[in-house]
Amino acid sequence: MLQKGDKAPEFRLRGLTQDGEKEYVLADFRGKWVILYFYPKDDTPGCTTEACEFRDAATTVSGKNAVVLGVSRDSIKSHEKFIQKFNLPFILLADIESKVCEMYKVIKEKNMYGKKVMGIERSTFLIDPEGKVAEAWRGVRAEGHAGEVLKKMKNEE
Repeated sequence: MLQKGDKAPEFRLRGLTQDGEKEYVLADFRGKWVILYFYPKDDTPGCTTEACEFRDAATTVSGKNAVVLGVSRDSIKSHEKFIQKFNLPFILLADIESKVCEMYKVIKEKNMYGKKVMGIERSTFLIDPEGKVAEAWRGVRAEGHAGEVLKKMKNEE
């Protein structure tokens, strides 16, 4: 399990913003705070709540020399619809093969309508400008989480 002070695992994934699709590498963001949040599925109630809270905090986030990276196992096409529908101003990364989810140990057994399935446990990692984990949240409750992350960033300043 990743913990505070650990080096954040490096990754390379295709991602999307309102400006289009490209490949992203975690090291591209060295020198900035990174809010790396993992969520189960585009355009579902909890995931929409969380994404919209990060959207609404975008000005505050950029003012803190930070970026938001959302990661799910959804496709780029799914991310495109999600970004457009909710006007999301940050990067959504497509971890279709679950490689980054595995690195960050966010795949867990879940009970969905009586069936056991492997899915993403809503989790967030605050990564400092040097690439180390400043905080890790697991089993996140979507509502109010963006504010919790921003509060932690303020305490780290």
